[in-house]
Amino acid sequence: MWGFPRTRYADCNGSGGGEDAEVVVNIGGVKHLFYRELLNRFPETRLAEIVNLSSGGSEDLSSLCDDYDPDTGELYFDRDPDAFRCIIELYDYGEIHMKRGICPICFTKEMDFWRIHPDFLDECCRSSLAEVERELAEIAEKVRTILVDRDGDDGLTKGWRRSQDFLWRLMEKPESSLPARVVAIVSFLLILVSSVVMCVGTIPDLQTEDAEGNLVEHPTLELIETVCIGWFSVEYALRLVSSPNKVKFVLAFMNIVDFMAIMPFFVVLILTHLGAAVMELANVQQAVQALRIMRIARIFKLARHSSGLQTLTSALKSSLKELGLLLMYMGVGVFLFSALGYTMEQSHPDTLFTSIPQSFWWAVITMTTVGYGDVYPKTTLGRCNAAVSFLCGVIAIALPIHPIINNFVIFYNKQQVLETAAKHEIELMALRSGDENLREAASRSSVGGSEVWNKDASSSHIPLLRDSLGRGAIQTPSGTTSSDSSDSLTL
Repeated sequence: MWGFPRTRYADCNGSGGGEDAEVVVNIGGVKHLFYRELLNRFPETRLAEIVNLSSGGSEDLSSLCDDYDPDTGELYFDRDPDAFRCIIELYDYGEIHMKRGICPICFTKEMDFWRIHPDFLDECCRSSLAEVERELAEIAEKVRTILVDRDGDDGLTKGWRRSQDFLWRLMEKPESSLPARVVAIVSFLLILVSSVVMCVGTIPDLQTEDAEGNLVEHPTLELIETVCIGWFSVEYALRLVSSPNKVKFVLAFMNIVDFMAIMPFFVVLILTHLGAAVMELANVQQAVQALRIMRIARIFKLARHSSGLQTLTSALKSSLKELGLLLMYMGVGVFLFSALGYTMEQSHPDTLFTSIPQSFWWAVITMTTVGYGDVYPKTTLGRCNAAVSFLCGVIAIALPIHPIINNFVIFYNKQQVLETAAKHEIELMALRSGDENLREAASRSSVGGSEVWNKDASSSHIPLLRDSLGRGAIQTPSGTTSSDSSDSLTL
């Protein structure tokens, strides 16, 4: 016959506990009866300490709870009863699960109060807590970034350091001021102009002949190219000089792209002025052409001025597993169907499959459904193999697409939420400190140029992460501190 094990604690709202109940605990109006043996399973916790002190004076017990009734022996705690129901699972099962709807950060405070180590939290709940902590750390970092963009590190720097901070914000932070935004717009337009000039310069009708009869770019286009390169060079030099960490600046990927977009112009200029004798060398001429082609790298400079491209890059990074799976499927399929195609077409006298490596090209364009038609099977078995190959190619490409798109949507929505939460935190800081400049900074950095602040829009708050994880009090440039007992991030 089915039976249920005896409950080791009892809810005292209308129900009674066993005769061996040792402690009566009132959690926010909900009473519980606990057995001494059960609570002593974890002697380092607050409840176990209460059991051990139950035979002592009321003063000792009062120091461990919010209120104590010596007549009934009831201890009162002004804590969340729903969170406590998760806490007592430790004594029954040896681990804790967070119920859905409980804030992970608030739950960690409950665990700290009851002196329960975070290792007792189940792995699934621990990963959820780690994700929330990362999000709050990102919000705190965005708040610091907005404050630094507005007034620098602390507003007290002088001399070169202050000029360096101003120049860095001017060149790197378009949202910090109107001149910085103008610089970003000019840089963006010159990137587009230089890219168009590079493409137009290859049209034969717009090219001119030099003294030797070779076609070269039109002088007007070369002048525009020189102006653009001059701007890019000055921009790169100013950003390098004002960079707080020059080694990190030089090794950053986008800065490497900037350097690669500038370098070919000066190398070609140096080789051109070395003399006609040097330029007559075939290898040097090929190097010059290769360097000219490297100018296409400047199109990647657009990513510095486009948050959408940056979001797309980050989303692709988060989808490396799915992309790797797609490449693995395609690699296996290309190898399999190219080998089968070569074997089936080998007997045909006019076969186009001369070897398995040469058949890789046919397999790639077939599985990707491109189908140039330059290589095609001529036997019946070969055509059947081709039909199966492009059907498998469609399936292999379609399967990972949805996870990749889903990752992009999740990442994009997360970035929007984090930016909005950071701006809400600055608005709260402005309300507490009465600093109107903070509100202006929040308005300038609002998404799409619209005002996103509404102090009554939401009643849910997530506290800023504190000292141990690189979080905590954020010093505002006006000298006030945003960290106190009521600090919170409004989402």
